[in-house]
Amino acid sequence: MKLAGRTALVTGAGRGIGKGCALELARAGADIVANDRADSSDLENTADEIRGLGRTCEAIPSDVFERSSCESLVAQAIERCGRIDILVSNPARGRRNAFLDFPPDDFEDTIRCTLIAGFHISQLVARHMVENGNGKIIFISSVQAEMPFAMSSAYNAAKAGLNHFALTVAAELAPHRIHVNVIEPGWIKTPGEVATFGEDHIRQHEQSLPWRRLGQPEDIGKAAAFLASDDADYISGEVMRVDGAFFLKDFLPAAVNTPKP
Repeated sequence: MKLAGRTALVTGAGRGIGKGCALELARAGADIVANDRADSSDLENTADEIRGLGRTCEAIPSDVFERSSCESLVAQAIERCGRIDILVSNPARGRRNAFLDFPPDDFEDTIRCTLIAGFHISQLVARHMVENGNGKIIFISSVQAEMPFAMSSAYNAAKAGLNHFALTVAAELAPHRIHVNVIEPGWIKTPGEVATFGEDHIRQHEQSLPWRRLGQPEDIGKAAAFLASDDADYISGEVMRVDGAFFLKDFLPAAVNTPKP
């Protein structure tokens, strides 16, 4: 119960990585403000699971892609819980397309919903944390910030920008004793990934991964719980890759020793 007595705001907590983070923070003792879109059918289920762990949970639907909605979310969280000690900033939207064919509106929307939304929610929470004199901010990025996957130019750019943004924020907030860190998930088995690729595709390819499986949302949640705890008190400005060695998959002995055409 390393997070007992602390309150964490987790965006995108209805399912996937956001839910995994919310549940693991709750298991570590934190009370949770769980956020997801207003049309989410999953948010209350997450809240019920958290309450089942013996923690309190305020479920606040809000569109964190918009500044005004972020303002409302943060204000409601502080009003209901008194303070925010931990933020897991998890907004993202992916658009896949070839660079030459990428619709400009889709490109801009991906940057807005992945990078700029992270700015909005983190700035508002950070102002509150400065008043309190401490806090932990954790941005959910992606290995795609470093791996230039084709068909993902907008998402890759947004996550790379998020990494650099987060490190800059870490430098600016260090005098306030506010920790700012980044988690880079690898290939994680979320409802979105299953919908995009299908169970058959995932089963076919996961055996080629170093860990012989996709990551699970709780893998990311456990890393978030560590970074939010006092065990990580001397860590800020860190980009933590949590990917089951996915980043290294092309450098493993078998891959390196396979004859190339």
